[in-house]
Amino acid sequence: MDRTTEEKIYESARRIFILKGMEGARMQEIADEAGMNKALLHYYFRSKENLFKAVFKDTFSKFFVKVKDTLSSEVSAKEKLIAFIDNYINLIQANPYVPQFIISEINRDPKVLKNLMFESGIEPQKILDLLLNEVHTGNLSKLDPRHIVISLLGMLVFPFVARPLLQMVYFNDDREAYDRFLNERKEVVKNMILKFIEA
Repeated sequence: MDRTTEEKIYESARRIFILKGMEGARMQEIADEAGMNKALLHYYFRSKENLFKAVFKDTFSKFFVKVKDTLSSEVSAKEKLIAFIDNYINLIQANPYVPQFIISEINRDPKVLKNLMFESGIEPQKILDLLLNEVHTGNLSKLDPRHIVISLLGMLVFPFVARPLLQMVYFNDDREAYDRFLNERKEVVKNMILKFIEA
């Protein structure tokens, strides 16, 4: 399969999967979006599940590589958290429907995301151990590290998942104003998480 055909299938599948999730997407819709015959999709990917896994891995592998690189770098835990915030918000701004996609797939089959994390070299327990070590050495507040991770994810994910409502209620449905708010939010979340974890 030439690269152009592969890119066309991936981009079309990504758009449909992100909008409709794994269960709601249909191979015929993806084929129509890509401007090709459905049989061609089945020929190359065999099933919707295989195509979904390929798209899912492709979407998140770059993000997970950045996270892995950050975690293995020789910077402090605080700097790692700051880098994670930047990387996450940048990923979502470039792929605005990804949060709904993630939530949908977590509810459908959380093992897919868990396995992808491990395949990318990210082990959640190691992240907790890293934070726990910082707690023990007095560099972070004496919190259960799970509170840090879950609070951080909540602060990052919710504004994107709830965007349609928040944009309508607080920004008069002004997309550009909400985009500016999300850009400001990087610094707000960094400041909030740093205060939250101060020893």
